[in-house]
Amino acid sequence: MKYLVLIYSNPTSWAHPTFVHSDYYRSASPAERAAMDAQFAELMHEISDSGELISGTPLAEPSTTRTVRVQDGVTVTTDGPFAESKEQMAGYFVLDCATLDRATELAARFPDARFGRIEVRPIME
Repeated sequence: MKYLVLIYSNPTSWAHPTFVHSDYYRSASPAERAAMDAQFAELMHEISDSGELISGTPLAEPSTTRTVRVQDGVTVTTDGPFAESKEQMAGYFVLDCATLDRATELAARFPDARFGRIEVRPIME
């Protein structure tokens, strides 16, 4: 089954990977930063080699977002996503895993899970 892994973060810069631009990462020791870099590289290799990684895409800065609604037949747009938290969706991965537990296990290994949040949602097929 395919799962959408949504990464929510609040980086100082919206470059990829976003965890490198977080206050958490920048305040970590050089050894801790190296460990996070290695963890991310290892995870990417593992899920690429296993065939579980379908795709992954970083998103542009939230200020470039436009939210669209249709109210009483009129299209209304506003700038920004206007989330209720300081974290914004920073990017996503699509994984093809045997179970939700496996997708959750992989999501917990993204460095962003240490300071942001990761949402795992099954994709309807």
